[in-house]
Amino acid sequence: MLLRRCAILYIEPRDDLQLDLRVLFSGTNALDSSVRWVALAPHIGRELDISDDEMLALGKIGAALWVERADCEQRHSKEVIARLLELGLLIANGGEAGEPKQLAATRDRDEALRAQHWHSLAALTHTFTRWEDVCAETGTRFPSFDLLQAEYGPPPPTTLEFDTADDNVVLPAAAEGPLDSALLNRYTCRNFDPEASLPLALAARLLQRTFGAQEQRLMSPTASAPGAMALKKTSPSGGSLHPMEAYVLVQRVDGVKPGLYHYHPVRHVLQPLRMLEAEQAYQLAFDAVANQHWFANAPMLVVMAARVERNFWKYRKHAKSYRALTLDAGHLSQTFYLLAAEAGVSAFITAAINEIKVEQALDLDPLKHAVIAICGCGFAAAEKTMVEFRQGDLTGW
Repeated sequence: MLLRRCAILYIEPRDDLQLDLRVLFSGTNALDSSVRWVALAPHIGRELDISDDEMLALGKIGAALWVERADCEQRHSKEVIARLLELGLLIANGGEAGEPKQLAATRDRDEALRAQHWHSLAALTHTFTRWEDVCAETGTRFPSFDLLQAEYGPPPPTTLEFDTADDNVVLPAAAEGPLDSALLNRYTCRNFDPEASLPLALAARLLQRTFGAQEQRLMSPTASAPGAMALKKTSPSGGSLHPMEAYVLVQRVDGVKPGLYHYHPVRHVLQPLRMLEAEQAYQLAFDAVANQHWFANAPMLVVMAARVERNFWKYRKHAKSYRALTLDAGHLSQTFYLLAAEAGVSAFITAAINEIKVEQALDLDPLKHAVIAICGCGFAAAEKTMVEFRQGDLTGW
């Protein structure tokens, strides 16, 4: 059997602090510290405790070339190699008949990761910052700014100042323009009308103008591959690749059954993926936005999930490629906000989401599809119960 280390691996020395009750009242330091090794491998997706010997073995076995298992066992012991294979940190290739399914499954996950061309630090950040069952803070811990300040101290200054008053260039007042109305009326809505539905024509315009292709053109006159077609959208994208997919969770859109859909940017259609009852749709929305109930009752939510192969095909193992994905989501969300404000409805975006719940609902592989954020829109409720920052209205602040 041949072995090599998994494609991406980081090992962190983790400090564990414990209170030593034996010396608590002796007047000496009652805190005791121990250090353990934690392995972080994106193809596994969870933290793994490893021993000193296992850590040293991983540092001696490469990730590129296959080596004989027997040689590894001679250097590091059969027990260490067997344990690292069990954890999935060593990858096996071939061997005796009846290879355990676990070894083949781990190899497949490692190969899938290698095929996407992730930058190692980006893969680590993406994988280990995903949530599954997190309940985002609802604000009840600090129901007022005064209590928040009492706990954390005063916030940093609102603006950055320089000692340049005598040399400052005074600018003319900003002239009014046709975009002002949408810009100034754009705000993050936390008070959606739970009964109101979204007209289909309005939903269609928001989706098409935000996520839809306005034009198509070949990247090269001689290009023939299906992926060589570039899409012109209303927001910029790194390399003009537009890897962000829009998955729509419909709760209350006129003429559309509740459920999960994929928005096709060229055909301008909602492709049904999973039909849901109204209660199921709300529960999924609630779980997806990490229990932020003020967002969960929006009539239409859009999951922004990037097909990383589209971006990483060009920007392979690039230090900035993952950052470009997050920028894409930011551009799209602002376009979505402005279109919503223009139409007289309100919008939101949140990155405080349970990505793993979303991946499970949409059957997305996190090595291939990066769930970045969720946005949504709908009509605002007449009564405000949650804080908002609307232009010229301080009653909800």
